[in-house]
Amino acid sequence: MSQLELREVTKRFGEVIAVNRLSLQVEKGECFTFLGPSGCGKTTTLRMIAGFEDLDEGELLVEDSLYSSSYRKFYVPPEKREFGMVFQAFAVWPHLTVKENVAFPLRIKRRPSNEIENRVKMALTSTNLMKFKDSYPGRLSGGEQQRIALARAIAINPKVMLLDEPLSNLDAKLREEMRFEIKALQNRFGFTVIYVTHDQAEAMALSDRMLVMNYGVVQQVGKPLDIYNKPANRFVFSFIGLSNFIPVMIKEGDAFIEGTSQIASHNAPRELGPRAIMACRPSDITFVPISEIDDEKGSLGVQALVIRRTYLGDIVDLKVKVGSVDLRIQKNARSPCPREGESCRIRFNKVIWYPEEYPKESKNMTENQPKTSSSAS
Repeated sequence: MSQLELREVTKRFGEVIAVNRLSLQVEKGECFTFLGPSGCGKTTTLRMIAGFEDLDEGELLVEDSLYSSSYRKFYVPPEKREFGMVFQAFAVWPHLTVKENVAFPLRIKRRPSNEIENRVKMALTSTNLMKFKDSYPGRLSGGEQQRIALARAIAINPKVMLLDEPLSNLDAKLREEMRFEIKALQNRFGFTVIYVTHDQAEAMALSDRMLVMNYGVVQQVGKPLDIYNKPANRFVFSFIGLSNFIPVMIKEGDAFIEGTSQIASHNAPRELGPRAIMACRPSDITFVPISEIDDEKGSLGVQALVIRRTYLGDIVDLKVKVGSVDLRIQKNARSPCPREGESCRIRFNKVIWYPEEYPKESKNMTENQPKTSSSAS
């Protein structure tokens, strides 16, 4: 069942189109993430869902009930939408105890005292804050303060929980812990979550589905793994995970790395023309073992020079140069890798092809329909 639906929603600020004809359905009980760079329109969309911004065009429905419509001049104010909201800033009242913070929205709604008591206890227990119920927020850590905001939102038993980059003010370790706590709370209570972030790891860890935006336009909607493995366009490929974009010259199906005579692939799509971009993940490049190098069979790989080698815990990150092109390669730290300053040969195991020209804006993409071709070299 659809919990929330946006129909051709548009929002303008002067001449700037912040959100451009966005249509979307979010299912009940789903954790749905808006992902994109700063200024892409994701927070503006969340604010329209919350009711803090009205729609310039389009309609918003929740469980088939109309909440906003530019055509019918209809608008339900935020306080009547029964949504929970967690902001980027913790937004807790320093002069109220933890318990009073969580109870505040229920008191505003004039709920009965016994209902307030039961809901606050449930919310505090669920967020592991019961032992801090009489403490003031200023004495708690950032993670604990963010739990107050979560508990306050849970206490009202929301139809939809809206989270606007709620973990961005926390340190890396705490962010990782909190993202799993948020997912556990959603699974426990079954509410629908709309989550806004520019952090790919958060989006991948939390989402049942996610939407990637740029310049106010939907680039792709789908499950995290599908978007990672089948990016709809070059922007999505560049934004989700690490990426290499290699300019190549195509001659009779062979792709030569620009500025060299080295062939990176024998399977280049000829329809892209004489020049194209070959994209690949750092993990999809391998080093050719010496035992496989065979001049007569041409199994040489591409000649490269290691200019940087960095250990990142279990991963070693290498920067190599092929002609004038710099590439990143990532391998397990236990795997044999050339040293900094050494020559090596590399092979591209999986690539995606794009036209040479990079469009500034992409039209709306349908769910999980990549517009590019991929192949192994």
